[in-house]
Amino acid sequence: MSTAETNKAIVGRWFTEFWGDNYNPAVVDDLASPDMLLQYSLHEPRRGREDIKAFMGDFRAAFPDLSFAGAADLIAEGDYVVGRWIGGGTHTGPAFDDFLAGALPAETGRKMRFTGTTVLRLKDGKIVEELGLDDGVTALQQLGLIRKA
Repeated sequence: MSTAETNKAIVGRWFTEFWGDNYNPAVVDDLASPDMLLQYSLHEPRRGREDIKAFMGDFRAAFPDLSFAGAADLIAEGDYVVGRWIGGGTHTGPAFDDFLAGALPAETGRKMRFTGTTVLRLKDGKIVEELGLDDGVTALQQLGLIRKA
């Protein structure tokens, strides 16, 4: 299997077990480098396995039905894999203050559904960076954190 195909398989597992319906915290230890960077426009950057697991634990507690899925085939070149996705969830859990634009009180019942594109960089079979460009404006509008123009 080529490096590109191996990297696509790793990212496919990451998308399924980290971002998908059935979160598996062990996938962070299995696939992330110890100092992995996770960065999206909605949240402060996260670095390291424990910080990334804490982020996802809080995110999924606030949005118990949180789920993201691929919207197109993965594209790989060298150490990079690019994926397009769609997802979201319903805020039925505790208060959540991780959004850069503000906090949600507990159990608002608001739903968010949005899309994005993610570039992941791998080294020696581990994910070193996950940098995403998402439609955060749509998510924040749906959650009532910013107003529609």
